[in-house]
Amino acid sequence: MKQPQWFSLLGLAARARMLATGEELVIKSIRKKEVYLVIVADDASESTKKKLQDKCNFYNVTLKFAADRGQLGAAIGKHERVVIGVTDKGFAQKLLSIL
Repeated sequence: MKQPQWFSLLGLAARARMLATGEELVIKSIRKKEVYLVIVADDASESTKKKLQDKCNFYNVTLKFAADRGQLGAAIGKHERVVIGVTDKGFAQKLLSIL
């Protein structure tokens, strides 16, 4: 099965160390205004989704829901990930255009 193009781009961003992963680290990065795009797994808990939605709305960061935690983790070569923050503006814009 062929993976979507944005999976490859997310993997490239991970290898370039332009991602923050994990709920606490992403929230901290949002507060510092270091994140341009937040991707949350569709199967995240409702409280996690709401918390990240509120943070992203307050700090004016784009939020997208995509894939599930296993697919997000596989895209960046890690174990399951629920939340990924993109810390590079170029990667964020390209991912948004694909998503």
